[in-house]
Amino acid sequence: MLDTDEGACLLPVSESMGYAEASLLEPWGCVLAAYTQRRRLEPKAGGSMWILGRPEDDREYLFSSGLEAPDTIVMTDVPATVEKLVEQTSARKVVRNGIGPDDYQALVDELTGDSGFDDIVMLDPRSAATVGAVARHIARRGSLNLVGQIALDDLVDADVGRLHYDYIAFLGGQGPDIAASYGEARNRCDLYPKGTAVFLGAGGPMGMMHVQRAIQQPDGPRRIIATEVSDERLKTLRDRLAPLAESNGCELLTFNPQTQDQSLHDFVMAATDYQGADDVVVSVPIADVIAEAATVMNPNGMLVFFAGVPNGTLAPLNLSTVFLNNTQYTGTSGLTMNDQQQVIDLAEQGNLSPGCSVGAIGGMRAAKEGIQAMIEGRYSGKIIIFPQIHDLPLMGLSELKEKLPDIAGKLEPGDMWSAEAEAALFEKYWRG
Repeated sequence: MLDTDEGACLLPVSESMGYAEASLLEPWGCVLAAYTQRRRLEPKAGGSMWILGRPEDDREYLFSSGLEAPDTIVMTDVPATVEKLVEQTSARKVVRNGIGPDDYQALVDELTGDSGFDDIVMLDPRSAATVGAVARHIARRGSLNLVGQIALDDLVDADVGRLHYDYIAFLGGQGPDIAASYGEARNRCDLYPKGTAVFLGAGGPMGMMHVQRAIQQPDGPRRIIATEVSDERLKTLRDRLAPLAESNGCELLTFNPQTQDQSLHDFVMAATDYQGADDVVVSVPIADVIAEAATVMNPNGMLVFFAGVPNGTLAPLNLSTVFLNNTQYTGTSGLTMNDQQQVIDLAEQGNLSPGCSVGAIGGMRAAKEGIQAMIEGRYSGKIIIFPQIHDLPLMGLSELKEKLPDIAGKLEPGDMWSAEAEAALFEKYWRG
């Protein structure tokens, strides 16, 4: 209802959308935002760029586009061909050769005011430790472009918190054109068409929404592996989403790593003929889980960090495959009004059912209990409180058959909430 710089914050909702569905536009918008490009994929106009090379590298590089964008370009041990390319630009040029990780912070403080470089390019990187040290100095929404043909000597301890909250981007390519790493053609953000997607933490309310979105996405994944440490939540997920998956021609597999004899890695590899998953979405804010998730991807896969961990949280990632293949590491936090509008549009088109994520309902007097149930994770789906109804006790949708059979009869297959169930509920309880 506020008119902001981004437009109006009042969204018109059609009569066909129920109250429960409308109340879920915000969380659903966050889910959709996770697959909308938020990273900056081109050198920043007017920004700062740091290019680091190796003295032994005599390869001839190109920079077909984007080198004219920065106002400042810092060069450290770059090949002669790159130095010539930089000399042709109008940018302020700074040369700092022979420096190492112990010198990086002083350079950042001097030239960026401790905000970090908007774009960093590393040519022929070999040391994972050096890449990790350099990556700490990427500015918010900045990028690290790795260009090389030989794998790093180890995994890189990467700040997965910043991938989620600061939208930093790890880009790469084999060269010789440095600019080939940039752009959306090489850096996708949505699920791979007709591929295999793995969802960790799939049994929670938000995780289940990711799985549902993948099932209902036109040309989405054909195989979905949902992992969760609770058998009860996995059962709820199967009961609720298996009918939807079947109707959409999608194979739905579930896996509990705490009760199975094999590891998640082995399970995913067996399910994919040892190719690995095309996409892995993590809704668990634990660095070790994020690191494990990265091991089940194929070299051209995408890892989406949806659950936020604090900035400064490090996880070992294989950044070699970013430039040798096309591995993507992405993360998002929050949403825009456009994301919520997209939920409405998809719902009206029949390509998304927001009400499917409802796990429990209650009246206004049950609001306090609903908050406690959310804290405890009592229900797999979202808890909806209807302020129009005062005395409706809090109950999961699976309880409706016993407690409110006339309402339960209006649910969709899999005991999923529907506009018909909501209309019947209001007819029975709303006295306004």
